[in-house]
Amino acid sequence: MDVIWSPWRYDYITKSSGPIVNDCVFCDILQNSASDEDNFILHRAEFNFAILNVYPYTSGHMMVLPYEHVASPADASKSSTDEMMDLVKMFTEKIGSVYHADGINIGMNLGRAAGAGVASHYHMHLLPRWVGDGNFMTAIGETRTLPEDLRTTYDKLKI
Repeated sequence: MDVIWSPWRYDYITKSSGPIVNDCVFCDILQNSASDEDNFILHRAEFNFAILNVYPYTSGHMMVLPYEHVASPADASKSSTDEMMDLVKMFTEKIGSVYHADGINIGMNLGRAAGAGVASHYHMHLLPRWVGDGNFMTAIGETRTLPEDLRTTYDKLKI
């Protein structure tokens, strides 16, 4: 068996913010007593907030989502969806300036069948990409490598 040592993950997997109360990890994050920094919340706006993905595909992988617990943008107000896109634009620029990515995947999966990990609370992913980032480690070794820990990513993207 191949083992890749990632000691920085130990803090994340052993840290508990308490029991899941709402059956929604995002709502629980918003209601727990930990700081925004400890919850990796990058920015709070009026209707939405931005947060790091704690299971990132690449460094800089983050999400924008509404405070309101709704499953689809069709269920959200125009003010909320307009602000979400404004935040996506803002973080697209931030990711570009910080990571110098060759591209950025932006999108959402609505519903379990579409691949949503948290189907009941919709969210938009922003994922920096570089030419060649789907190298042999991912394609053949079925392993992702991340060059920085979540705290470093947080410090770089916090607004």
